[in-house]
Amino acid sequence: MDFIPPFPVRPSEPLPPYRLFQAAYRNLLEIWEEKAFEYRFFSTRILMQTVHVCNSPATVKYALLTGNASFERKSPQMRHALEPLLGDGLFISDGKTWRSRRPAIAAVVHQSKIDLFAPIMVETASEMVERWNKLRPGQPVDVLTEMAHLTSEIISRTIFGRRLGALRAGEIVEGFSDYQRAVGQLDFMSLLGLPDWLPRLQRLSVKRSGRRILTVLEETIRESSAETAGEEPSLLRLLAAASLATTGQPLDANALRNEAATIFMAGHETTANSLAWTWYLLSQAPDVEARLHEEVDRVLQGGPPSLAVLPRLVYTRAIFEEALRLYPPVPILSRQAMRDEQIQNHQVKAGSLVLVAPWLLHRHKLFWEKPDHFVPERFLPENAAARDKFCYIPFAVGPRVCAGMGFALTEAVLCLAALAQRFALRLQTGTVVEPVARLTLRPRGGLPMTIHPRPAANGAASAGAGFSAEIRASEAMPRTQR
Repeated sequence: MDFIPPFPVRPSEPLPPYRLFQAAYRNLLEIWEEKAFEYRFFSTRILMQTVHVCNSPATVKYALLTGNASFERKSPQMRHALEPLLGDGLFISDGKTWRSRRPAIAAVVHQSKIDLFAPIMVETASEMVERWNKLRPGQPVDVLTEMAHLTSEIISRTIFGRRLGALRAGEIVEGFSDYQRAVGQLDFMSLLGLPDWLPRLQRLSVKRSGRRILTVLEETIRESSAETAGEEPSLLRLLAAASLATTGQPLDANALRNEAATIFMAGHETTANSLAWTWYLLSQAPDVEARLHEEVDRVLQGGPPSLAVLPRLVYTRAIFEEALRLYPPVPILSRQAMRDEQIQNHQVKAGSLVLVAPWLLHRHKLFWEKPDHFVPERFLPENAAARDKFCYIPFAVGPRVCAGMGFALTEAVLCLAALAQRFALRLQTGTVVEPVARLTLRPRGGLPMTIHPRPAANGAASAGAGFSAEIRASEAMPRTQR
């Protein structure tokens, strides 16, 4: 039976301004009324700012691909929220800065470089397997924290090399968590029509967290630069070399720091959240979990995953892609119109905001069958033709598509296979799961689950199903909130 994961209550009508601000402050997912999941394009006015929402394949394609030159600039809210942390990093830059750095970044995280870093992914996942093996059966953990630990170790070792990465990951992750808790949800100065060049007031805690992260990054970059050239490859070294090759000029110290911060944020936070959501969804869908266990047991035959077997982990990848659909890591993509434009006969004035919301698009009632249900089968290869690529954009689309998409998908599937081969996770009894969006989409208050070892994988197709039945018999299914 298909499982409907939790989502915030959807108002029957658009919220009035004061309730909209209350909802946005609490959780950005709460601002969308029921009909928003059916509209193809709609506009609204918030204080002095006009906001247009592209919510169909055609309008999304125009905003993010065909007409990208008019909408390449991120919204003031996104830029001012992330500037203390990322500076002029690729995620929030535009114009000449973005165009000069994008080729270098794309070169170092391109699919062709994955073979350099896949061993780090498997090695780090194997370390987590060893650590979880030492826990008692049924040990409670916060899976969001566990996945953050896993992905931060991977991306840190990837950026800085194994030695320096292992030393610095924890400090940077704590700083990111503090930053996300402190950063504001709305840029009221922009909504009031005040110019972008006016400085925004930032909480002291935001500045402190940003400074803490950047200081650690600067120290690590200096140490990395001092090490011998014969050391293992790292993204930092590849980035310096790629920049020189593509532009003729190396990145200066500030640019290297900002791009390292951007890669760390993109490579750690979003993948950690998505893996945590995947474990939650599996815990509520025993048939899906059993099929996952059958695949990893059959493909891995008791050994660790590798890049060579990745193409055979078809259902494992489909599960993760469905988790990205239901809980897109960045649920709202916001841009600012740089000139007067027209999107399918809708006038868009320069300076207005243009939103593409994967949270709406991925659950759109006109473009998805059972849009709120957890159905990994929709992402199997034989069903690909039925899916419009502009309806599924967890990594965005167009010129500003996430450069690390291939890296993230490879990392997630390898880690999921390594852990699912040895363990099953169950939501702690009585837990209410609530998705909440700030900079990224994560479960409010973490995700308390218990870890249960599976029998040693031996290729038996029934092992996963038998263990799932055993767990279900011993532990009541917890309640969730819709």
